[in-house]
Amino acid sequence: MSGLRGALAKAWFYLREFSGEAAYDRYVAHARSHDPAAPVLTRRAFERARTDSREADPREGFRCC
Repeated sequence: MSGLRGALAKAWFYLREFSGEAAYDRYVAHARSHDPAAPVLTRRAFERARTDSREADPREGFRCC
């Protein structure tokens, strides 16, 4: 049973990494480690800033429409 649980944990990890879901967790950990008193963006604000950044740089994910 532990083998199945380990396989599912690995699959969940890769799914979160592939979909970008883990990016917010990394951002929060990074922000807290540099300045614990500084405000942290909400998930919604983080995703909006991430999307705006990606769309502003043609090399990162230019969309034609």
